[in-house]
Amino acid sequence: MEEIMIDSEFITLGQLLKMTDAISSGGMAKWFLQEHEVFVNGELEDRRGRKLRAGDAIMIPGSGRFKISQREA
Repeated sequence: MEEIMIDSEFITLGQLLKMTDAISSGGMAKWFLQEHEVFVNGELEDRRGRKLRAGDAIMIPGSGRFKISQREA
C-alpha cells in the first residue's frame, strides 16, 4: 500500500486520481469514475469531490492501493 502525504485537512478523490497518475487531468475524473470502480474504505465510490482524510484507504484496481496520511507540521 502506497502512502499519500497531504498538507491540508483533506483532498478530493479527483485530486488523488491525478496524484496517482490514474488520470492525466482533473477533467477526466468524472469519466474515470463512470468507467472504473474505485473503493474508499472498502465501499464503491463514484463522487470525484469525495473528501479524503488521513486514515482513508483507497483501492483503484489496476493502479494500486493507497492510504492517506497527514504530513506533520
